[in-house]
Amino acid sequence: MTIIEEAFVPSPRDGEDNGGPLLEVRDLHVEFRTREGVVRAVNGVNYSVSAGETLAVLGESGSGKSVTAQAIMGILDMPPATIPQGEILFRGQDMLKMSAEERRKIRGRRIAMIFQDALSSLNPVLSVGYQLGEMFRVHQGLSKKDAKAKAIELMDRVKIPAAAARISDYPHQFSGGMRQRIMIAMALALEPDLIIADEPTTALDVTVQAQVMDLLAELQREYNMGLILITHDLGVVADVADKIAVMYAGRIVERAPVHELYKRPAHPYTRGLLDSIPRLDQKGQELYAIKGLPPNLLHVPDGCAFNPRCPRAEDVCRTEVPALLGITAQDGTELVGRASACHFRKETIDG
Repeated sequence: MTIIEEAFVPSPRDGEDNGGPLLEVRDLHVEFRTREGVVRAVNGVNYSVSAGETLAVLGESGSGKSVTAQAIMGILDMPPATIPQGEILFRGQDMLKMSAEERRKIRGRRIAMIFQDALSSLNPVLSVGYQLGEMFRVHQGLSKKDAKAKAIELMDRVKIPAAAARISDYPHQFSGGMRQRIMIAMALALEPDLIIADEPTTALDVTVQAQVMDLLAELQREYNMGLILITHDLGVVADVADKIAVMYAGRIVERAPVHELYKRPAHPYTRGLLDSIPRLDQKGQELYAIKGLPPNLLHVPDGCAFNPRCPRAEDVCRTEVPALLGITAQDGTELVGRASACHFRKETIDG
């Protein structure tokens, strides 16, 4: 599978250039100053997403995937967070150089975010209809009546039954899956170019997870949005992602088209994640588990951060940080869209 970094982009707004990816993250670093020292939560991350494309960002808790998303949205608490280096380009413009007012105009209207805990993200003392309608009242100046009609339309769009009858209900009156649909509706309200979904299926059962993911994929196709899907679950993204970036200890350790990564992982961490997924053809077998724990980001191991847990680790892994480099096939051709931050990436991809 070849990733083509070009796709149809809707007509630009506000006179913007419509060439290139919607979003590019370049050499992004995010640090947190603490009493114990500097936590390098994001350490040189690079990725991009185009219109109509889905990028899945995977990794365990603490890998830096959500902090990267918060940096894109401009919702990090600064201080203690700082961004000492990097660029976040939205349609070619660096958002890190924008004023707070300029970023506010992009946030919600051009880039929207779906958070993982819908119950804590929604205001418990306001009806869902009021919260949905607020987007239209504030950003488009609609009357209460028109905003309510738009809210009902959105609830219908995300397949909430009897939307008109439930418009005055409060968040606690909805199931977890329905609350997540409301969060998706809020993200879609102003028809953004890009949506960042941070663990959108957390705490949902498998059936509801599938429904939420199918809904996101359907809406993405309809609106031709870019989608960044943040998750720790490889099983969730198999049918919806175009390409995957795997993060570990603040770095991207592997990048690949989705089907290529599942067939031939090129980093031992990715292989460990795949081996830990339950399979129907291996009933009764003990599940594989990656040994140890992710590193404390105050004290990241020398060399490759994964080396204390890696079954392939050798002396070079304990002393030299591996760069994220492309991978060549046995005939010498470069594998399109593939890169791995492993000293033994060729050996890993060949099994």
